[in-house]
Amino acid sequence: MHAGEGPHMPDRDNKAAMGTEDMHESKVSMESQDALQDAQPPRLFHSIKFFVLCHSILQLAQLMISGYLKSSISTVEKRFGLSSQTSGLLAAFNEVGSVSLILFVSYFGNRVHRPRMIGCGAILVALAGLLMALPHFLSEPYRYDNSDYKSQDMEASLCLPTTVAPASTPSNDSCSSHTEAKHLTMVGIMFTAQTLLGIGGVPIQPFGISYIDDFAHHSNSPLYLGILFAVTTIGPGMAYGLGSLMLRLYVDIDRMPEGGINLTPKDPRWVGAWWLGFLISAGLVVLAAIPYFFFPREMPKEKHELHLRRKVLTGAASRVSKGEALTSQQEPLKKETGLPQIAPDLTVVQFIKVFPRVLLRMLRHPIFLLVVLSQVCTSSMVAGMATFLPKFLERQFSITASFANLLLGAFTIPLAIVGIVLGGVLVKRLHLSPMQCSILCLLGSLLCMVLSLPLFFIGCSTHQIAGITQDLGAQTETSLFPGCTEPCSCQSDDFNPVCDTSAHVEYITPCHAGCTGHVVQEALGKSQVFYTNCSCVAGGGSVPAGSCESACSNLLLPFILLTSLGVMVASITHTPSFMLILRGVKKEDKILAVGMQFMLLRVLAWMPSPVIHGSAIDTTCVHWALSCGRRAVCRYYDHDLLRTRFIGLQFFFKSGLLVCFTLIVAILRQQNKEASVKATVKNIDLQQL
Repeated sequence: MHAGEGPHMPDRDNKAAMGTEDMHESKVSMESQDALQDAQPPRLFHSIKFFVLCHSILQLAQLMISGYLKSSISTVEKRFGLSSQTSGLLAAFNEVGSVSLILFVSYFGNRVHRPRMIGCGAILVALAGLLMALPHFLSEPYRYDNSDYKSQDMEASLCLPTTVAPASTPSNDSCSSHTEAKHLTMVGIMFTAQTLLGIGGVPIQPFGISYIDDFAHHSNSPLYLGILFAVTTIGPGMAYGLGSLMLRLYVDIDRMPEGGINLTPKDPRWVGAWWLGFLISAGLVVLAAIPYFFFPREMPKEKHELHLRRKVLTGAASRVSKGEALTSQQEPLKKETGLPQIAPDLTVVQFIKVFPRVLLRMLRHPIFLLVVLSQVCTSSMVAGMATFLPKFLERQFSITASFANLLLGAFTIPLAIVGIVLGGVLVKRLHLSPMQCSILCLLGSLLCMVLSLPLFFIGCSTHQIAGITQDLGAQTETSLFPGCTEPCSCQSDDFNPVCDTSAHVEYITPCHAGCTGHVVQEALGKSQVFYTNCSCVAGGGSVPAGSCESACSNLLLPFILLTSLGVMVASITHTPSFMLILRGVKKEDKILAVGMQFMLLRVLAWMPSPVIHGSAIDTTCVHWALSCGRRAVCRYYDHDLLRTRFIGLQFFFKSGLLVCFTLIVAILRQQNKEASVKATVKNIDLQQL
């Protein structure tokens, strides 16, 4: 067992009489000496601890850049006239690149220079971030009205007689093949950037984890990976925090019009500096990528790890002969390459040929299939919520995009992390069996559903919007002020909402409220625009610019707390369900099972879910903005329908989660019964003999 250790035991003769103690102390001396040799020369890039630090920072930055789009999704919709379905497809498109390459990453494993591959992937991620910001610099400055100059900003939407009003300039007049082609180019650039973002992110996590697992001491590897995951889970929260900061700045902060703008972040026409977050995130990724080009292909410590592996393998036969099994810590050492057992010596063609057979074997495993389906339900719920919950909060409770992101970054994301950690602690401390893990998941999914039920009722209906909501046509224009806008020449495609606060009625422009003048009042260093002489308002009074405030803004805090608690409870099932996969498949299939799990989650959840949620949101729109004759961004939603369909879709996935875990508990209970019956029969047979 200790062959080859003699040269490393200088004090062996002095302690020959001490038997086992001698061997133990000699072993300690040898390992210390090896460690000293491995530490020479002391180089920063030959330290696995420094690699863990670098990889934590890189994955943090990568998750920031991939999560940032979700924090600014409603802003991108307004800036480029996208429907929620299109923006959902854009958010999901980074999965296209990752799915197309994930199998080959599993195949290549450590056949490549992993640190350099990680560095190249990170550079590609940074380029994708820069490409995402490019449409801002290629497009014209943002116009939130139908005029080009500040002096006409407020006058453009006033009620002016047909003879005095400027010629109607609907956006369709300026539509040309060049304009449409430019719009399609901007959208195409963003889709390309999202694809590159997915491709660049493929090697980062798997290569980094396998590199750490290969060159860290086997007892330190779980600690390093735990630190890595703990740090990187902060990434999405930081993405929403960055979105909250950036969206407070005006989109054209780098090219402001003369005299400034008359918009505030609460104005529905406000577009924040969505592009700036991509530049900041890309810069962080570039800085985090630089060290990877200096890490060696193999750490010097690999010699020490291989030495331990040889001792483990050499001693395996003697331990098996004594009836001892390999411990759970020693077992992973056989599979540290990050490759499935079928792959190490196969060519690419052979790997592709053998993969379908192994895949079918995995899918025929009922526990594996049900756990993956449960995680598909969870991931679909999370993907839809991460993409569109900020927009939902904006619309439902009349808050700014910046504040919506702040709420997610401060409440929802941290509680999700707490849930994941709590699930892991419960599994470890209580030493939960597969049956107990499945019961924990079942209880978690049931509680998650219960917490989501009140969300259907926390909200309020869309406030009255003249000429749009069904019951307003007669109520505001016909019966109260018939023909109040007849003298006006209102542009149909204009959008500059004002609110009659006394009647709580909103008009899409001052012209539609019959307003003929405007004043700007300065108060506390801020300017407030009021439109005056409004014929559709009682007493011909004035109305402030901006949409009406939500009547149920006081319900925002209960809603976000219940949502965050539901996310936390659902997150508790993460680790137990993962353990069900690891303990439920054959040892030789574990690595491939995990790879299959992540691939199926991408294909069945992270890709389609944002599109499904976006399509459901689009069906609740009651007023679309038009651009060149096509539907662009939605101006107004039916809030009750929006809440019912968004929360209902979330509830549907939570129901699927509950069904999956119920079936898993039933199957495991049946398997346990069959195992106990077999054991009883075996005992009876032995007694008869």
